[in-house]
Amino acid sequence: MTTQLLVNIALGFAAVCYAIALLLNAWRILRPRDVPDRVLALDTLTVNAIALIVLAGIWTGRLVVFEVAILFAMTGFIGTVAYSRFLLRGDIIE
Repeated sequence: MTTQLLVNIALGFAAVCYAIALLLNAWRILRPRDVPDRVLALDTLTVNAIALIVLAGIWTGRLVVFEVAILFAMTGFIGTVAYSRFLLRGDIIE
């Protein structure tokens, strides 16, 4: 087996695992026990989506995909902080 074939198999396996985790996180968002559980599931969903974006960048070899992953990470972080702050204080901007 060649190295490229092994890398493609590993990338495919990782992509399937992260896709399953993404679906489980989406299920957790739709069926939460409470609101903080939904925030945690949304944050984990963002991390799994970033992992899938990075895997797609490795698979295709395009560097622009990694910039998209960085932008998505920053947006996800800001969203998580804003939603958590809203839950704690009831207001995002003071």
